[in-house]
Amino acid sequence: MTALKILALLKRYKEGLPFDEILIELGVKRRDRAKALEEIRKLEARGQVRYLRSRFLLAEKTDLVRGRFVTARPGFGFVTPEGGGKDIFIPARHAQGALPGDEVTVVVNERGKFGKPEGKVERILKKGRTALLGVYRERGGAPFLQPFDSPSQDDVPLKSRGKLGPAPGMIVEADRATLAVTRVFGMPEDPGVDAHVVIRRYGLRQQFPEEVLGEAAGIPDVLSAGTIEGRRDFRDWPSVTIDGEKAQDFDDAVSIRRLPAGGWLLGVHIADVSHYVRPASPLDGEAFERGTSVYFPDLTLPMLPEKLSNDLCSLRPREPRLTVSALMDIGDDGRVGRTEFAPSIIRTAHRMTYASVFKILEGDAAEAKAYADVVPDLLLMRELARALRERRLAEGSLDFDLVEPELVYEKGKLLAVAATERNEAHRLIEEFMVTANVAAATAFSEKKIPAVYRVHPPPDVGDLEKLRDLILNFGLTLPEPAKVRSNDLQRVLKKAEGLPGEKFVGRQVLRAMKLAVYSTGNVGHYGLAQDHYTHFTSPIRRYPDLVVHRILKGLLAREEPGRLDLDAIAAKSSERERNAAEAEQALLEWRIFRLLKDRLGDEFSGMVVDVIKVGLIVEIEEYFVSGLLPFDSLRGDYEPKPAARRLRPRRLRKTFDLGDEVRVILVSCDPALRRMSFVPAVDPEESRP
Repeated sequence: MTALKILALLKRYKEGLPFDEILIELGVKRRDRAKALEEIRKLEARGQVRYLRSRFLLAEKTDLVRGRFVTARPGFGFVTPEGGGKDIFIPARHAQGALPGDEVTVVVNERGKFGKPEGKVERILKKGRTALLGVYRERGGAPFLQPFDSPSQDDVPLKSRGKLGPAPGMIVEADRATLAVTRVFGMPEDPGVDAHVVIRRYGLRQQFPEEVLGEAAGIPDVLSAGTIEGRRDFRDWPSVTIDGEKAQDFDDAVSIRRLPAGGWLLGVHIADVSHYVRPASPLDGEAFERGTSVYFPDLTLPMLPEKLSNDLCSLRPREPRLTVSALMDIGDDGRVGRTEFAPSIIRTAHRMTYASVFKILEGDAAEAKAYADVVPDLLLMRELARALRERRLAEGSLDFDLVEPELVYEKGKLLAVAATERNEAHRLIEEFMVTANVAAATAFSEKKIPAVYRVHPPPDVGDLEKLRDLILNFGLTLPEPAKVRSNDLQRVLKKAEGLPGEKFVGRQVLRAMKLAVYSTGNVGHYGLAQDHYTHFTSPIRRYPDLVVHRILKGLLAREEPGRLDLDAIAAKSSERERNAAEAEQALLEWRIFRLLKDRLGDEFSGMVVDVIKVGLIVEIEEYFVSGLLPFDSLRGDYEPKPAARRLRPRRLRKTFDLGDEVRVILVSCDPALRRMSFVPAVDPEESRP
């Protein structure tokens, strides 16, 4: 039975046929039943056939999508389409038991409940996980699991406690097929449990295989004359690394000099990881699977073994290191002129931090004395970074400059949450890295060489329309959505500076954006207003950067970089990047919620960031996390308007809009499930004007 015969048959039966009737119609013998089912499954996997109400039928290309289920949160999830495109919103009622990592087919309804596209999981093609993780509970003596990743939040009855005897409240793992407890992690507040659970939940690789460690151990510690031969020698050109206080791997260094005719020569020197990690080697295979390093507050899961990430490839001060250098002539107006890439060797003068560089730029005499040999260069770098930034913003690049949370520890104990500081030193390095990334991508594009690009498609018109409606509350405007350009959005961000809703507006603009991903198709980078962009500057911690180095060095040597499945690399790298970001956020929020659990009954100032069917989502700004303010906690008769993202009273004058400030009291908090709820501190009716 061929695929063509199956498709021809189903074309005749618009309502579809049960599997047994397909066999009869096509005269398939009993012994060939398994082969026939395999053929149909292949058609289903390709999206040509769908399975609905016990029948196989032809799939309409417009409504059936295959993808991976991701980002399950209470009430919803998303499916990332296999062929690219915007994530599909999946309400909990349509998830059909899918969990993050599952390969699924989805029927897409372009007009969902609130007027936006949403999907329904039609079939789980392949389960991404064999286990369920969650909190163990008992009710009436019967065990059940409160799962982390189920968008429906439905409790899962367990068939067996197993032999491990978990206590209620413990975090456990259960087999997805047998529903028996197979592992007990401990209570959520036990030391180390949160990190172990997150690592397991997101399938992160903690230990390196012996084969990989053995290969790394066999790499010589000393650079031979043969290794250095043929490289540009920049050991006498002063260069520095500039990173955060806690950084462990230093994969980029910068150097600068003034050009006689005006402008600057900027050197961006990136660790030559590709010299040590060869294609198809055990090191390369492990790096591909990891995709990226993962950074937790007190733990790092590096992409490469420590001998490479913290030693041979790390640009430590006063040690010779192999690099790939981007050398760029840049005019006083910030325009990049002649650009050259070269395999090189450098020796950095200092390992500097953002804090120390900022002090020098602000005129701190003591700090300047400690780094006297590079202070003139740092001042030149500031001039150049300002010119680059001014030009970039003029061309329409977006500058969100959002504050991120940072956990504050003392002697290993979590004390508080603080806002990370971003200063001119951070922006200086960002400008230089962006410039080098653009230069690498431009080189590939001009030579028409297949490569992995970092792409950021323009936002959908529908999302811009919602954004335009939201920012009207703050007196901000946008042109017609179809005519919006990136510099229109930058003007909104600029006008929002200093307003009470500045942070909210920035997040809503960001929310309207599509995700940046890796791709072999160069569609440009909307957020940076660049026609060509890639990731070249972090090969110690990002696999795509390592691949870009291989392609670039092949271009310089006029050699093929070897057989590379760039589409597979781009897809895998995008998936691993997203998974790592979600894992980092999960552990960060878990620990923030743990702090908040000690503040039950306290009053907070919050901001309304969303309206859902059951209540308002309120963010506690000082802690960077959100919780639920249920409608039934509000006195009065309110009508939720999720489509308009507002809560409108039926009789009262008080209306809740996104961005509104509210006073709330914390009444419940579950760190493991990352959930909390509030009641209003002030009655809305009493506080109305």
